[in-house]
Amino acid sequence: MNKQKIKSFFSSRGAKSLAVFLAVVIIGAAVYVNYRLFYDPVDAMGFGDNNMSDNTGGTESTGGGVSEDYFTTTALNRQQSRDEAIDVLKLITDSDEASAEAKAEASAKISQIALDIQNEANIETLVRAKGFEECVAVISEGSVSVIVGAESLQAAEAAQILAIVYDTTGISPENISIINK
Repeated sequence: MNKQKIKSFFSSRGAKSLAVFLAVVIIGAAVYVNYRLFYDPVDAMGFGDNNMSDNTGGTESTGGGVSEDYFTTTALNRQQSRDEAIDVLKLITDSDEASAEAKAEASAKISQIALDIQNEANIETLVRAKGFEECVAVISEGSVSVIVGAESLQAAEAAQILAIVYDTTGISPENISIINK
């Protein structure tokens, strides 16, 4: 397509709305696929429960502890997914053809992603302060998954983690999953 056809397509309000809708769907799909692949495998976890056993498959052990590679890889994958989502949203905010409404919606989503990143970092820091060597928190559309490096979790430890997540995000405990790895 030439530049003129693209410009004429995006000049209509319906096309702008369609473009914003498709961008949001693509971002949502990317976040969902990333979450399902790296944080909540379909064949490993129950549905809707806070299953606190080792739900993510095998781990590599180093001297009796959990491999740091898992947590490093998980954090890097989370960041890469977020970077891709932000890049798509920035394309919308920087576009001359996008409507003011679409730009405002994209800007709000970027702000929410930034808030989620900050809350994840706070959760991870506070959980580590409670004695867990490794922790990765993932906030996604009103739910939180917290993966901790522990052989097992006592009820009191799980309660502490739930309290940290609730105090940090305001997300209710039924939408919080704690997974030990």
